[in-house]
Amino acid sequence: MGILSWLLFGLIIGIIAKWLVPGGGPGGIVGDIVVGIVGSMIGGFVYGFFGNIGVTGFNLGSVICAVIGAVIFLAILRSFTGRARQT
Repeated sequence: MGILSWLLFGLIIGIIAKWLVPGGGPGGIVGDIVVGIVGSMIGGFVYGFFGNIGVTGFNLGSVICAVIGAVIFLAILRSFTGRARQT
């Protein structure tokens, strides 16, 4: 996939992940793209442990893999940055 395809794919996956995981998300469209792309990599890495290929393009299996990875990444990200410190 080309750069523009990865950006579009990341945006779509990031929006879906933000919709699935409650709470505020990281900074706008750029944050959605980063969550989607990093989530795709995490999803591919996790799926690799189970003998699957991971993200291979715009198909249903890749979208599911990427959404799972993005939800994992977003949950981890929110666990570190989601709580306000009390003094």
